[in-house]
This record gives sequence, C-alpha cells and structure tokens, in this order.
Amino acid sequence: MKFVRKMILPALLAVGAAMAVPAAHAAAFKVAIGDAAGGTQYELGKAFAESLKAKTNGQATADLFPNSQLGDEQDTVNNAAMGLLDFSILAINNITPFSPSVAVLTLPYVIQSPEDARQLTQGEVGKQLTENTIRDAQVRIIGWSYSGFRVLTNSKRPVSTLDDLKGLVIRVPKNELMIATYKAWGINPSPLAWSETFTALQQRVVDGQDNPYITVSAMKFNEVQKYITPIRYLFSLEPLIVSEQVFQSQSPEMQKAILAAGQEATEHSFKYLQDTEERIKKELVAAGMEITEPADGEKAWIEAAQTKVWPQFYDAVGGKEKLDAVLASLKR
Repeated sequence: MKFVRKMILPALLAVGAAMAVPAAHAAAFKVAIGDAAGGTQYELGKAFAESLKAKTNGQATADLFPNSQLGDEQDTVNNAAMGLLDFSILAINNITPFSPSVAVLTLPYVIQSPEDARQLTQGEVGKQLTENTIRDAQVRIIGWSYSGFRVLTNSKRPVSTLDDLKGLVIRVPKNELMIATYKAWGINPSPLAWSETFTALQQRVVDGQDNPYITVSAMKFNEVQKYITPIRYLFSLEPLIVSEQVFQSQSPEMQKAILAAGQEATEHSFKYLQDTEERIKKELVAAGMEITEPADGEKAWIEAAQTKVWPQFYDAVGGKEKLDAVLASLKR
C-alpha cells in the first residue's frame, strides 16, 4: 500500500506563476483553515496573524478563513502550490499525498508524547520534511499546530482491549494509514467524510470515531458518544504552509517576519495544548462521558500496529532507514 502523490500540471503552475501576488502588494494575506473557529487550527492561525502584524508594524495582515471557506484541505495545497493562495492550515494527512515522506510523523506510535511531537517537528526531522514539501509540493511548512493524541470514542461500551473493539463500527477519514491500523486491530473501519461524521454518530450509522479531546469537545461529540479510550496511536499535527511562490516573492525582511511569526505561533500552539487539554478532559467527564484506559499499557495495540502496519508504509516514507533515523532521534 503506497500513498499516491498528487500531480500538479506544469500548465497550471505556469498560470500560478503569472497570478502570484507581486511583492509590492503582498501585505494582505489569506489563510485557509480546514476546521471551524475555536479549534487548534484556528488558534494557530490567530497567533500567526497577531505575530505577523506585530513584527511588521501593521504592514502585513493575515485574514483567517475557517471552515474550509477557501476549499477543502487538499485543494488548498494545490492552490498554494500554484500561487493562488497564500497560507493554509490543514491536517497532516492532507499534505502527505503531495509530499509522502511527511507521513513518517503519522505512523502509529512513532510519536508517543507531546514532547516527541515537538522534537520531531522543530528539530532536524522537521527541517528535512520542510525541504521535502518545497521540493515535492511547492509549499513550505512554517509552523505546526499540536492537537494531541486522537482518543477513541464510542456509544456502545467501554473499550479496553482489542477484543472489546471487535464488532464496533468506527469512522475514520479516507486515510490509508488509519484504515490499515484499524484492520491490524481486527476490524474494518468505515471511511467517512468529516462533514457527515456527527450525523452518522447521532443516527448510529457508526458507533465511534477517534479525534483529540479538543476536537471531541468542540464538535460536541459528548452529545452522541458515551465512552472514551485514550489510545495514543496518532498525535494530531496540523502544519501551517505558505505558497513557495508567494514566499519567494516577498522581500527578505518579510520572509524573515513570516518565518518568525510561524515559529511564535508554533510555540503558542504547544502551550495552548498543555493549558487546555486536561481541562477539556475533565469537562467531558462532567458532561457524562466515561474514560477507560487501554489494558496492559496499550501493549497489544502497539505490537499489532508496529508489526502489521509499519512495513506496509516503509516505501511511502522513504524507506525503513528513514523511520529508523526518526526513532533514533527519539532515542528509541
């Protein structure tokens, strides 16, 4: 199983080059955001906009367009690649079709703590992935939103073991890696569009889903879900990307301000996760949800994912040696 890289037509790139914003008129930027206002993507965008405005003495502004107003997340990558869009904040799985090596950060249980996530995204691994996205997709990663681990929720029963999982219908995005992970755990998940998820849960078309605590709260899943299992197989990351055409059209001073604002927004996002996740977790319990820890420290879940899923995606992430280097950087 391999990721299929999206192809961007040379002719469209030529059109994008012609329509790229000239440096002299590049002070008013647009930022596409996949999620609704109030989530971690929006928080990152807000912090970036505030920092950029401050660093340029108000000469540069960044207007936020949440809720996929400027197109779905993968569309925004294409548009940014062609210079038709300035910035986008999107789930990491929506950039992997364009730059497959980024998927190394989405392999189950590679990231096992928020600190792992920060080290990988802001260290040498993150720098290399940024270079790859410039090469592969003509976009540059300048910041990261940290949303936390995707916890499993369902409406039927407490889930502690893989046996408990059997028989449940779990919604996942149309994402090869997540589908493969659930299959390794013994069930066939139900790929479903995000816009259809709440209704499907409400009508019991599906029994459960997985997302970070912050998303569970923002989407009011507590109204249609009862049980939480805090598995830690996937840490949700949302890169902030800038069109490489737009970035290169800026003055050196503006480029410096954009990069610095992205870094400040990234640091803000990590602190925001630390400050809010535990509070939200308690609020969900107070709203009636029950938390059941996975048995035996999640050992069976981890073993199944690493032995059955990782080998399927070695080629997609650039080879087993690339994964080994990532793990070595985490001293594992």
